[in-house]
Amino acid sequence: MDADGIDFALISINSPAVQVFEASRAVGLATEANDILAEAIKGRPDRFAGLAAVAPQDPAAAARELERAKGMGLKGFLINSSTAGEYLDLPKFAPIFEAAEALNMPLYLHPREPGPTMVTPFLDYGLYFAGWGFAAECGLSAMRLIMSGLFDRYPGVRVALGHMGEGIPFWLQRIDNRYGLQVKIGAVDPLAKAPSAYFLDNFQITTSGVMTDAALRLAIDVLGVDRIQFAGDYPFEDVKAGVDFLEGTPISAEHRSAIFETNAVAFWDLPATGPIIGAGQ
Repeated sequence: MDADGIDFALISINSPAVQVFEASRAVGLATEANDILAEAIKGRPDRFAGLAAVAPQDPAAAARELERAKGMGLKGFLINSSTAGEYLDLPKFAPIFEAAEALNMPLYLHPREPGPTMVTPFLDYGLYFAGWGFAAECGLSAMRLIMSGLFDRYPGVRVALGHMGEGIPFWLQRIDNRYGLQVKIGAVDPLAKAPSAYFLDNFQITTSGVMTDAALRLAIDVLGVDRIQFAGDYPFEDVKAGVDFLEGTPISAEHRSAIFETNAVAFWDLPATGPIIGAGQ
């Protein structure tokens, strides 16, 4: 962290975390992981905060673990997109979002490989991995949350989405346009707001390994600088490269400070100490 210029890190267990295990084992592993994480943070609260692991396989237990994690001082929680091919918009996962809203615990919706019902065409050419499959899987997961009306039911739920928004900021205008047509022809039920409005109201994005001026400019233009946080994508990316990119990209010092620090401080309720690396990312 010192070598990369990172003063404070928001850390979490790695993908796919406990989501590949049988439910009772996953619940126990999440509890153990959160205990270890909380203890590590106690040793260096000036440098670390944490995001809880939960086991979506048991939504009621996940909700209880969120409450316990809040009591231990953890700042939010992380789920790696789908679990056994099931996405978080399904009614069975409602207890997780009820707890997240009540506890004011943001969700970091993190990628993983495409699930069993969609992975086959991604297996060729390495497409299942981070270059394409992860974004396709996680972007789909985020869009299912929006289109299911989840944010009408739980308007206080806040979600962080990595890799400059998993492509969604680029598509927001077309998403709204095609959603409007689907409503007009009766193909989908209307939401209270346009899909883009939920993305603007309930989501923030992190940079996490996306290091091009054009992508950052688009995100600022579409979302506003106050919805973008720096993340280094550790341990999968070169964190120093991410820092150097943001230091050198042609934006104002005020915007740079917002992305490096103040947006994350406000979103995750962190101490204002310096540049932030988000969610083990």
